[in-house]
Amino acid sequence: MPDLHGILAIDKPAGFSSMKAVAIVRRRAGGVRTGHAGTLDPLATGVLVLALGKCTKQLAGLMATEKRYLTTIDLSAFTDTDDLEGTRMEVPLGSAGAATVAPTRAEIDAVLAAKFTGDVLQRPPVFSAMKVGGRRAYKMARKGQMPEMHPRPVTIHSIAVTDYRWPLLSLDIHCAKGTYVRSIARELGGVLGTGGHCTMIRRTAVGSFTIDKAISMDAMPEVITQEWLAALQ
Repeated sequence: MPDLHGILAIDKPAGFSSMKAVAIVRRRAGGVRTGHAGTLDPLATGVLVLALGKCTKQLAGLMATEKRYLTTIDLSAFTDTDDLEGTRMEVPLGSAGAATVAPTRAEIDAVLAAKFTGDVLQRPPVFSAMKVGGRRAYKMARKGQMPEMHPRPVTIHSIAVTDYRWPLLSLDIHCAKGTYVRSIARELGGVLGTGGHCTMIRRTAVGSFTIDKAISMDAMPEVITQEWLAALQ
């Protein structure tokens, strides 16, 4: 087995689970122990930091680093997965309990500042890797056993609108460990009186590892050698 130790930041494509990406890198690294520093949803793209060899001992520290995301939210509907994979549930403007008109950019900015910035409570998605009673929530949900997801504290350092054309809202999010972007979409819709689910999530940074330095799966060599790995600072 090769004596490889280091960090590899990849640009995970959509349709790949984080564990599938780990398996591919492990195989190309000759079976060296490999782990990731924070799951990305299969539909999400962007920075996935992998540790190989002795650096896997530092995964906990890597997981604790801050993250940055770009996301686009469809405010016209919820889904049961909070993204495009789930069953769509329309929320027509003017329907019972819904806003009568589309929220303005100023209204959205005000809600983001008041409700989604700083230390906040967030309810994780039912379809997530969170454990409930020792079992993965998504595995229970797939069997029709909808687990109760309790709100938990997360920290959102900043959240800014980059584009808004009803019903699509694009955000740039800087947050701490454990923040679910899909939960932001759902809970924002709940506050605005609209729907809310993510149509796109792209992680642009994990700590100091940024998307411009991440390696695409297509550019990754079939045999990973030490020169492809970064030292852990």
